[in-house]
Amino acid sequence: MILTASLTLFALSASVILTLTGQGAPVAVLHLAFAIGVAPLIVAAMLHFVPVLTRTGDPPRGLRRLPMAAQIAGLLAVAAMQGVLPYWTLHLAALLDLLLALALLSWIIRRAHAAIGRPHPGWRWYALALACLIAALAVVPLWTAWPPLRSLHLHLNTLGLVGLAALGTLPVLLPTACARPDPGAGLWLGRKLWMTVACVLLIASGSAWHWTLSATGSGLLLVVLLSLLRQWGRAFGVRTLLADGVACSLLTAVGGLMLTLAAGLAHGFGLLPARLTLLVWLFGFLLPLISGALSQLLPVWRWPGRQTPARLEMRRRLAKTGGWRALLFFVAAVLALAAIELAAIACAAAGLLMFGVALLDALRVRQAAQH
Repeated sequence: MILTASLTLFALSASVILTLTGQGAPVAVLHLAFAIGVAPLIVAAMLHFVPVLTRTGDPPRGLRRLPMAAQIAGLLAVAAMQGVLPYWTLHLAALLDLLLALALLSWIIRRAHAAIGRPHPGWRWYALALACLIAALAVVPLWTAWPPLRSLHLHLNTLGLVGLAALGTLPVLLPTACARPDPGAGLWLGRKLWMTVACVLLIASGSAWHWTLSATGSGLLLVVLLSLLRQWGRAFGVRTLLADGVACSLLTAVGGLMLTLAAGLAHGFGLLPARLTLLVWLFGFLLPLISGALSQLLPVWRWPGRQTPARLEMRRRLAKTGGWRALLFFVAAVLALAAIELAAIACAAAGLLMFGVALLDALRVRQAAQH
């Protein structure tokens, strides 16, 4: 898990740097962030949370290698898009990812059926997120004949896989970060699942066929996100959410997803290019989501089991600058939405650098605890 997280941060940082310097094919740079960075980390998070949601044991050793296998497939895809490898390698990478997704989905369904008692509804969000990924991968061989499928593929990944997995995780992760229960989290996850899935499908299909479908889906998804913020406000209060670096980052990710919806509508009306829309998604949603989630999860992945002073200290160091990082990422998204691209990339790079410094500081905790 630690290696997967490290490669994710490297891929995201490299993607931002390449975007800032204008190096690399844009589609390859995007997939550097997504296929090597984000998707394998989501797989790792699912492997972590599904046993908790279903009250079953740890995943088998073979499944624990899925994140690394996904990163290898992502590397093949990026190399093919950049022209380093033959283009047919892209189809090989898509097939490999498809098989990995099917294996993970099958395991999640089996764990849900084997759950002690009724499983937490969060597992369904993961299953449907993987279904979106499988659909996105299935259209890869077809998009040469029908280019709109590229847009469908993009949205099924960014809002389907990442969006559904994130919204299925946040109501579970935020109470842990705040050290306070949210009695309504399970109810929210159970009630909002199918509406959220419908929104994602409307946005994705609208991107390929007609913008009015996307506009409808975006409006409904905004209602879902506002309901989540209202739920958190009642359970924790604004002060608690803003006071903790992890909680502030996760809260910012929801705000960044709202900005992404606004950017998508602007793109649909021809007011914003697709490149800037993706930057809003990357800076406003993805970076605070990943930095916040890793700040909470990395100490647990490093020292599984009972709570220890070293784990608490590692978490404290990772969360210490979380509020400032979240602010930088959100400002970067706003600047990208305003088409001030260079400043947006600079703000995002500063936030990533701040997280890298916090991570290096946090990794020293082990040595301090031993001596």
